[in-house]
Amino acid sequence: MTTPTQDQIFHRTELLLGKDAMQRIRGAKIIIFGVGGVGSWAAEALVRTGFMHLTIVDSDVVCATNVNRQLQATFHNVGKPKVDELKTRLLAINPEADIKAFKEFYDEGTSGEFDVSKYDYVLDAIDSLKSKILLIKKSLEAGVKLYSSMGAGVKLDPTQIRTVPISKTKNCPLARVVRQRLRKENIQGEFMCVYSEELPVENKGRTFCGSKVCACPDKDEENLCMAKAKINGTLVHITAPFGFTLAGLVIQDIARGNSTSV
Repeated sequence: MTTPTQDQIFHRTELLLGKDAMQRIRGAKIIIFGVGGVGSWAAEALVRTGFMHLTIVDSDVVCATNVNRQLQATFHNVGKPKVDELKTRLLAINPEADIKAFKEFYDEGTSGEFDVSKYDYVLDAIDSLKSKILLIKKSLEAGVKLYSSMGAGVKLDPTQIRTVPISKTKNCPLARVVRQRLRKENIQGEFMCVYSEELPVENKGRTFCGSKVCACPDKDEENLCMAKAKINGTLVHITAPFGFTLAGLVIQDIARGNSTSV
């Protein structure tokens, strides 16, 4: 079997974007925090477009309840680290890509391990509000380009997904809380968000997470899951477009010649 070349794999991409943009894509450094229902699809889109330098950060293992929407989650890998499973997937797409995977929870204790100023783009797909605010703060302080995902849960209509600065978001409970927290902590600056203008849909089933639902194989992971007060219903036809749109913001920025990479 003939081994495909990089030029062959990304021929259609180069036809659309051109050689100069492809050079910038190959040099760009991107870090994604959270590789669940949104971040995993963003990572896939970036690697399939030709990005070579991708860092992925997530502390979770694959849970049975992830299979309905997360790229790397399958029936056969429940209990395995999400970042490791996603890295395997991304390298299967492009074995020459430089994929760095960190099984870490981003917080005050670990944020020092990730110097976001060294990246051209930071993609925020974090679920934890406290961690999300911290990442936003660090990214704005570093002056790095930040694209952030707001709430993809309890949504049904993918046609209402939008991209706007955080100050312009509406009908998104998570975005509202983020705006309030940023004001409270006097964190200044705008950044682009992916969000949905659809009003939240009422959950029809159980709203809490228990071991019988999650079937988490590791006791610590089960306790982490059960610590969540409420679990929102979520569907892949919403989370994947959120992730693709995050990737699209990066691709469009580079296509316009705005990347600092060479």
